[in-house]
Amino acid sequence: MNRTRTITWDDPLITAGKAQTMRGLDFLQAMINGEIPAPPIAHLLGMALVEVAHGRAVFTITPAEFMYNPIGVVHGGIAMTMLDSATGCAVQTTLDAGVGYTTVDGHTNLIRPITVETPLLRAEAEVIHVGRRVATAQARLVDVNGKLYAHCISTCAILTP
Repeated sequence: MNRTRTITWDDPLITAGKAQTMRGLDFLQAMINGEIPAPPIAHLLGMALVEVAHGRAVFTITPAEFMYNPIGVVHGGIAMTMLDSATGCAVQTTLDAGVGYTTVDGHTNLIRPITVETPLLRAEAEVIHVGRRVATAQARLVDVNGKLYAHCISTCAILTP
């Protein structure tokens, strides 16, 4: 039986343009508030940025069948994407307007399989260190009961104008 999925999104350059003119924390809070469109990847995967504070970011996602890999579980790349998004945004909350970042390294440990029976997942990230050129952050992917599914540590390059 074939399944279909339709996805719509806003122009990602609108979002990227706003990121250049706002402090990172303000930009991400505006996205949560619906004042700035979420990026296409959020619509594609059904993930949502739900919480930010200085040095912290939280995303949620509900595992779905369209995320399955050939062995019948959610692809590990979904967990990695959630953790990368959370750590990157945690770093972004510490940045001034016009300062960007990009992930240069990430190490993820996948602890247990994720399936459609897995409850809502939260990628909870916090900054470890932010310097002039490099930042590090860590994150945990947990369900609503606190059960750990994956964790990571990421390194981001700070991009100054």
